[in-house]
Amino acid sequence: MQKYSEHFQKLITFEVIDPEVWYTKVKRVYLEWEKRYGDFEEYLEILAGVYLDELKGFDKSYIEYIADHVIKSNGDMIYKYSRNQIEYHKKQNHKVFFISGSPDFLVSKMAEKYKATDFRGSIYKVDSQNRFTGEIVKMWDSESKQRELNNLIKVYDVDLENSYAYGDTTGDFSMLKMIGNPVAINPNIDLLLSIREDEELSKKATIIVERKNVIYKLDPNIELL
Repeated sequence: MQKYSEHFQKLITFEVIDPEVWYTKVKRVYLEWEKRYGDFEEYLEILAGVYLDELKGFDKSYIEYIADHVIKSNGDMIYKYSRNQIEYHKKQNHKVFFISGSPDFLVSKMAEKYKATDFRGSIYKVDSQNRFTGEIVKMWDSESKQRELNNLIKVYDVDLENSYAYGDTTGDFSMLKMIGNPVAINPNIDLLLSIREDEELSKKATIIVERKNVIYKLDPNIELL
């Protein structure tokens, strides 16, 4: 989701969004989330709302052009563990899916860069002229991700028991619960507590925390401070 914020800054650079919008509508909730005080989904809701308002009427091709700049300059800036796992699954000839609450025009670029099999992101609707309408089909809540995951499972005949799923927020909970090898990467407190409270998931889930150049594998029931 960091790419979401970087893309926002690029939109300011390309004069699509007024810099004042960042200070008046986004900065406070972003800083609260970055400092681990704020709610992640609240941040997404606000950011998505700003996108809907500010991008309405713009040609999607131009916004995708800006997204290309973000991925080319910062596409490698993901967690080492995540990058290693993507490479591992590709070497095993596994199908790799990206499902994210970020805009589809960003998720598609990341999926292309890492040669994912398929992807799903929040859909920012366009009209017949390829201009944004100000409408969205969100993808950051558990229900939406579950729906799209079910579609991918049918299309690609996915073996759930032998598959892996990776997530970090409560929006990923249902996905982690249904997969044979669930992994929570740097989970927020709500996801960690949800895993802990689910007897079945707490037994099979792997908790990964990456800080600087160290990757930790933790017990889901580790004491919280």
